[in-house]
Order: sequence, then C-alpha cells, then structure tokens
Amino acid sequence: MVDPATISPYLFLPPLVVAISLVYAATRHETWKRILPHAIRLAGTIFIIMIVSTAVLLFINTRI
Repeated sequence: MVDPATISPYLFLPPLVVAISLVYAATRHETWKRILPHAIRLAGTIFIIMIVSTAVLLFINTRI
C-alpha cells in the first residue's frame, strides 16, 4: 500500500490539467471533433504558462 503522504503533488498536475481542459472545451463545443483540438490547445497553454511561471520564480529565487 502506498502512503498518500509520500506521493508528490506534482504527479496530480497532468491528469488535473487534462480534466480541466476537457471539461472547459466540452462546455464550449458540442462535438468531439471540436472538443479535442480545443482541449489539446488549452492543456498546452496551461502547461506552458506553468513552466514559464516556474522558470521565472526559480530565476527570481536564485537571484536573491
């Protein structure tokens, strides 16, 4: 049995981003043909924003 306290919270980010992207895209479109590209673009945008903000915060933290 895996102790939940030892699991890194960062492992929950990808499924959470995918779920948020799919739900948001599904509220905007009716067909899967339009939902999937929108969800993929949104997930990519979220990941890029998270990576850039992490890099900026690490840069600021190492400069102090």
